[in-house]
Amino acid sequence: MDRKRRILGIDPGSRITGYGIIESDGIRSTHVASGCIRIAQEQFPERLGEIYRQLSELVATYQPAEMAIEQVFMAKNAASALKLGQARGAAICACVVAGLPVFEYAPRAIKQAVVGSGGADKDQVQHMIKHILRLDGPLTADQSDALAVAISHAHANSTLQLIGRSKQGGWR
Repeated sequence: MDRKRRILGIDPGSRITGYGIIESDGIRSTHVASGCIRIAQEQFPERLGEIYRQLSELVATYQPAEMAIEQVFMAKNAASALKLGQARGAAICACVVAGLPVFEYAPRAIKQAVVGSGGADKDQVQHMIKHILRLDGPLTADQSDALAVAISHAHANSTLQLIGRSKQGGWR
């Protein structure tokens, strides 16, 4: 089907930002790397700078072709939603400066794509990520969420390409 693409998925946070890197042809995905950027700085601007710096290093090291990130959901606490939005901005800037196209997905759409239910909980997402990527051992919630974003993008992008081909007479 499609050629394999390396995709960086991001689960943003101002204290912990999860990342997951996969290679996918849109059907089969393999784990490349995943982890968490844990921010020790207390001052918020320095935290944003650290997200930017560490993601820039990850992009330089792993050379993904695309980046997918979770959209901000409306939180009960406006201050938390603003901080999350700013953490997303730092992550997006690191990838845009590196020349990556950026794709955004709603949390419910990611859960729907990976688990089959937009209301899935974190344990269900972790279980499915381990199954899809054939991983053993523990994954943090931030890691599995970031990998879920990457997988969700791989599947969505593959579907869009198929739809484009069908409109051009590519289905036979």
